[in-house]
Amino acid sequence: MLGPALWYIPAVVKWALVSVLASLVACSGCGYQIVRYRDALGDARRVAIVGLENNSFEPGLESLVTDAITREFLRRGALQVVSDPEIADLIVKGSVERVETRSQSFSSIVFALEFRVTLRLDLQVERPDGSTLPITYRALVESEIYQASADHEVTRTNRKEALRRLAGILAGRFHDSLYERITP
Repeated sequence: MLGPALWYIPAVVKWALVSVLASLVACSGCGYQIVRYRDALGDARRVAIVGLENNSFEPGLESLVTDAITREFLRRGALQVVSDPEIADLIVKGSVERVETRSQSFSSIVFALEFRVTLRLDLQVERPDGSTLPITYRALVESEIYQASADHEVTRTNRKEALRRLAGILAGRFHDSLYERITP
């Protein structure tokens, strides 16, 4: 006779009971746990980010990507960024491999309205003993769409901003991929 007795409980109390039960079920050993970056890299405490090479035809892109990777490591704070590879526990090396730009959408008279730019990186992480940590290739490729304009300078600025966003996205992915490779 418990069923009919529930009709007399106010709706607010019913929802409170449901939310309490749902939170108890969610926290009752479903295997979820919080992942922490602290000590995820074992004994590594310092990282040196060596200037990247630019194998693309985009001038200055290697500096943009190197700065984005450095900012990402500084922002996350799990490793101290050092300039001397001799004292670093991990050394980031590599290159900007390619930048591809393709028309994405067109107007009715075949003018490009949007472009898709794809940035490909080739990054390696070395330990002082010469061993390398593999980084997932998928973490080092990304595309972004930017708007075309009749004004060439506006289109160029939009492309540059898209490349800046891509560098930030790839730096975050690289950082995450590095932790996935080293975490026990």
